[in-house]
Amino acid sequence: MFAMQLRQHHQPLEWVELPDPEPGPDEIRIRIGACGVCRTDLHVVDGELANPTLPIIPGHEIVGRIDKLGSNVKSLSVGERVGIPWLGHTCGHCYYCTHGMENLCDHPLFTGFNRHGGYATMTVADARYAFPMGDKGEDKDLAPLLCAGLIGWRCLSKAGDGKKIGLYGFGAAAHIIIQVLRWQGREVYAFTSPGDTEKQAFARSLGAVWVGGSDELPPEPLDAVILFAPVGALVPAGLKAVRKGGKVVCGGIHMSPIPSFSYDTLWEEREIVSVANLTRQDGLDFLKLAPEMGIKVTNTPYALKEANQALDDLRHGRFEGAAVLIP
Repeated sequence: MFAMQLRQHHQPLEWVELPDPEPGPDEIRIRIGACGVCRTDLHVVDGELANPTLPIIPGHEIVGRIDKLGSNVKSLSVGERVGIPWLGHTCGHCYYCTHGMENLCDHPLFTGFNRHGGYATMTVADARYAFPMGDKGEDKDLAPLLCAGLIGWRCLSKAGDGKKIGLYGFGAAAHIIIQVLRWQGREVYAFTSPGDTEKQAFARSLGAVWVGGSDELPPEPLDAVILFAPVGALVPAGLKAVRKGGKVVCGGIHMSPIPSFSYDTLWEEREIVSVANLTRQDGLDFLKLAPEMGIKVTNTPYALKEANQALDDLRHGRFEGAAVLIP
């Protein structure tokens, strides 16, 4: 198999040829059709997440066909299309796993971080953490749902059922979740980098009722805001944008330092909450509803060898929606 591998932080990924991986008893081998490029991959490359396994093949928005089954795998079949998300394995016996919070497992493994991921032609995954994807839709359009969609979906569960929702950062996750919110009949207020007229126009085209810079306040207080941009300064900005009792949901796995702010910004029962990973039930619920919601992913395809360019374009916001690697 061929892959783009990270050997050292702050270095470009390297094109390597490796032996085809063999699945363990509870694993499956997947021939990859597409892998989304996520901001978390940038955090991995930049060394901003603790305790990675190096060298590592990044990528955790994987869609492909099963090529080989481990001896214990009975629920899936060769040739079936599956999706592999960020959460790649949990211990199953810690407090969190036994209380419906496997996303907070004490001993997890993550795809593209501790387990080799999807910047490759082939990979191996724990069969219990693979989602059946069916045969409708193209691999490249489904791949971003495996993280941008799933994390956005979990953020919505934390945001509550308020009618007016703000989205800070209008990239892969926001452009999917705005479609979910519109399907649910809610109003979306989109915040971009100040002066980013292209992203603002993109948000309007997807149904945002108001768009503006992250340095602006919305025309009326919001019920909740979701921060997809990993910018700590947006936390107090979000608190100022929500009503009394409103929520600020931090959707990223990493964020720059949050500046100090006065207590009155938080007062009146405003809340700040973070989202960590996802549960398998999150995936099952969202992927079941996605076709009904009519989500259309805007993506920019790159060849596998162009992974470094895709990451650089993501870092600098050079495309709308999502980037997807095609082996």
